[in-house]
Amino acid sequence: MEDFSGKSVLITGGGSGTGAHMARAFADSGATVKITGRRAEPLQAVANHSDRIRYQTGDASDEATVASFFEDGPFQIVVANAGIAESAPFKATTLDQWQRIMAVNATGVFLTMRDGLKQMDDWGRLIVVSSILGKHGAPYASAYAASKHATIGLVESVAHEVARSNVTINAICPGYIDTDMTQRTLENIMEKTGMDRTGALKAITKDNPQGKLITCDEVTHTAFYLASEGASTINGQAIMLCGGGF
Repeated sequence: MEDFSGKSVLITGGGSGTGAHMARAFADSGATVKITGRRAEPLQAVANHSDRIRYQTGDASDEATVASFFEDGPFQIVVANAGIAESAPFKATTLDQWQRIMAVNATGVFLTMRDGLKQMDDWGRLIVVSSILGKHGAPYASAYAASKHATIGLVESVAHEVARSNVTINAICPGYIDTDMTQRTLENIMEKTGMDRTGALKAITKDNPQGKLITCDEVTHTAFYLASEGASTINGQAIMLCGGGF
């Protein structure tokens, strides 16, 4: 376990799933943590874990709101974790759906990383929680995959700009994570295909040779490493958590 005492961490999408898990872990490691999200109730539940966690509600795709997230900074570690997932055949994907996914998954990351970098001084870690679909495509996920590809391009480009500083930017690209969002995906597959839960789970883990969901703990440990002093030369990378499948 890394010791992040003296570090301040901002995590978007911190009310559930990987964001909540990271928030609790960073707080337990000694950091002060701020989490953001759209709904106060789940954020408050996470903040109840530690007096080192505080929260602010707001939309991570809104420029003024994201700027306000940093008003009580500076934050040395910034994690862009907020995201949404929707699926549809490409020919049935609506413009509204496309724009909604892009707003959160691409624009939200852009705003968080940009404003995070602006307030960093002599040391910083920018971390994007992307997806394996940021590295390859998949059927019925064109808008989602495109949004995640955008985040990888952002990370790779910004890495060149910060390379001569003590700031790094990297992405974590997990497969399906064992979270409530994935459980909803399983239920959607079961409803649309008639599969049972075992079949639906097999369908979403088929590209992982280990045949399992990724855990929040695995994502958090990767974030801890990227945020550590020992990862100072890891920059511009998209680290795959997929059991070796891609």
